[in-house]
Amino acid sequence: MAYEHLIDLNDLSVSKWNEIISLALKIKKNESVYSEACKNKILATLFYEPSTRTQMSFQTAMLRLGGQIIGFDNPQNSSVSKGENLTDTIRIVSGYADILAMRHPLEGAAKAAALYAECPVINAGDGGHLHPTQTLTDLVTLQSEKGSLSGLTVGLCGDLKYGRTVHSLIKALSMYPDNRFILISTKELSIPQYIKDWMNSHNCPYRECYSLAEAIPELDVLYMTRIQKERFASEEEYRQQKNVYILDMQKLFSAKQDLCILHPLPRVDEIDLNVDKDPRAMYFKQAVNGVYARMALIITLLNAREQTSLLSHHN
Repeated sequence: MAYEHLIDLNDLSVSKWNEIISLALKIKKNESVYSEACKNKILATLFYEPSTRTQMSFQTAMLRLGGQIIGFDNPQNSSVSKGENLTDTIRIVSGYADILAMRHPLEGAAKAAALYAECPVINAGDGGHLHPTQTLTDLVTLQSEKGSLSGLTVGLCGDLKYGRTVHSLIKALSMYPDNRFILISTKELSIPQYIKDWMNSHNCPYRECYSLAEAIPELDVLYMTRIQKERFASEEEYRQQKNVYILDMQKLFSAKQDLCILHPLPRVDEIDLNVDKDPRAMYFKQAVNGVYARMALIITLLNAREQTSLLSHHN
């Protein structure tokens, strides 16, 4: 049976994104209405690499919908440690659960899992490749705070080379009209060519710049990212890059009053702690919105699963 999965946000239509975003905001407004939406349903969380926030966010989402959870957050505690391959694990666990969220260090692992699963699969991050539920969280936050996903000047700052959340957000916001991007990074961490090609093909204006202070007055949205130590070949290279961009109150002085500051978290030292008190800092709200985004996504995929099985019974 063909299920609807979420492997890459771009697999879904923009109207489908809008439907999920709108549902997430309805849930946020009146959560109790949805407290039994997934009663008697089971979510399996298969986390082959650590991710505290994403995993807890999925678990919270399912529990708030009245569902239950099974899974692991360390493959050493599962049959994987005995050498069980991914496809066997997926076949077995998808027979126990109604929906599956998987985090894996290898690019393409979630797509492979979807081929063998007997239930919908959600990609909770595959290597440095895709992280669609983070992008969905970002879109829910922007819709909630800015009232629109169009006509925005979006600054992305920090690690634009390896940051999968940056690549996904650019791809998503390019699908909405009149958005433009300011890409703030060092030469070494600049945006990859394929993302520039994507923006060009979607007629999305962008410019690259080195200075956060210079770009900040123009921005409606500032998306900060950490410099990811694990992506560097040497400690020395990492140290050269890590403190280049720090958002502090002095830089915010020249920013718009309704600037929306986002960060996928965890942060290291790229946002000064004093910024947390500024009403423009949205990153903790953003993390909470991740629960609503995942609640909406789980409901949407489970509803699609039920429709698919009804159709197969009629045929």
